Amino acid sequence: MTTAPATTPTAKGVVPRSWNWRNSVVYIGFVVVFAYFAATQGSTFLNGTTLVNIITQATPITIMAVGTVFVLSLGEIDLSIGSTVALAALSAAVTLQATGMWWVAALAGLAVGATIGLVNGLFITLVRLPSFLVTLATMGLVAGLAQQITNLQSVPVTDPTFVWTFGGGALLGIPIYIWWSVVVAAIGWHVLRQRRFGAHVLAVGNHASAARVSGIKVTRIRIAVFMLSGATAALAGLLYAGRLAGATYTLGTTDLMSVLAAVIVGGTALTGGRASMIGAVVGSLFMSMINYGLLLAGLTVAQQEIVRGVIILIAVSLSLRGKKGS
Repeated sequence: MTTAPATTPTAKGVVPRSWNWRNSVVYIGFVVVFAYFAATQGSTFLNGTTLVNIITQATPITIMAVGTVFVLSLGEIDLSIGSTVALAALSAAVTLQATGMWWVAALAGLAVGATIGLVNGLFITLVRLPSFLVTLATMGLVAGLAQQITNLQSVPVTDPTFVWTFGGGALLGIPIYIWWSVVVAAIGWHVLRQRRFGAHVLAVGNHASAARVSGIKVTRIRIAVFMLSGATAALAGLLYAGRLAGATYTLGTTDLMSVLAAVIVGGTALTGGRASMIGAVVGSLFMSMINYGLLLAGLTVAQQEIVRGVIILIAVSLSLRGKKGS
């Protein structure tokens, strides 16, 4: 005998009991904000250049959001990603000047990010310190190194191949930035939903002790996830350096809040065990659209910060309430 799925009767029909509109906050918010800017700014907002710029500006946030989804899925947090962006970009730029080989510079930047993640992971797993405290400490440490490495001076990036690959190029008429977003997000989704590693991450986030008993290498998973977070932050740094044709210690300093908001609003639980890679990507586009729309509206920097903060607070509050109620 087949049992029908549990449903809840309503005035208009039958709705699955598990459905909760708050789980779709990021999608509802995206449509509402898009409609608002389209109605108030008209053709200034609704044109191909603006939409491409929104996606382009969202790319570094999207890249970091992919790594942050895995971190939050563990029930952990990584506050050092913004500082890692700057140090990785500067390391790549300095290496490029020293060697003249763009791919060596790119590997150096990625290695810096992965190493920072490794340090975070080792302190969290072996020394058993909370990830909040560890990454808060490394955030300051890495920011100091980024300022020290070039004595607060920016470093130009003039290699044409590096610039094309990490920001200035286009493939099939589509900016390379957009390709990076699509490829990294697709890989992140595949690993999270289709590979054993993603299943193990969610299992550890749900119940670490039960995951350990079932044979999952919890320590290795945690270290690998923090290395992944550091590597995605480093890749974001390379993309900043390629697009701006230079690197400076201020890169990424304001990205942490946007990344966390994008991931949380997108459906990933702070307590671990639940994640949405697609939601995180939409969340990053949502944050970029807010920033760009407020800029087009002519708001001052202070007013933009106030409005953006209010929108983020409302969206995150609704999202988190939805997780409690689901």
